[in-house]
Amino acid sequence: MSYRKLGRDSSARKALLRGIVTSLFRYERIETTEAKAKELRKIAEKMLTLAKRGDLHARRQALAYMMDKDVVKKLFDEVAPKYKDRQGGYTRIIKTGVRQGDAAPMVIIELV
Repeated sequence: MSYRKLGRDSSARKALLRGIVTSLFRYERIETTEAKAKELRKIAEKMLTLAKRGDLHARRQALAYMMDKDVVKKLFDEVAPKYKDRQGGYTRIIKTGVRQGDAAPMVIIELV
């Protein structure tokens, strides 16, 4: 299984992804670089699948990864029920152009 290193060592990469997946479920729509969004999508899909299961073990697994208890509660109680009939594909990536400073391709990633 391949993945993007995002110019970070493994612990910094894990912390970054934990932070942005928490932000995605808090705001339901965030702007980030294309590479980060594509990595984020994989994790977000897994977290939503856990939330759809809805049992205590799934909740604890989500709490172990995400950084905010309130966001996990929102994910399980508000977000997951919206997707109960959907088989994957919970996120949408919309390209928005390039960042001014370094011309990095920017995107908006949102929950469908």
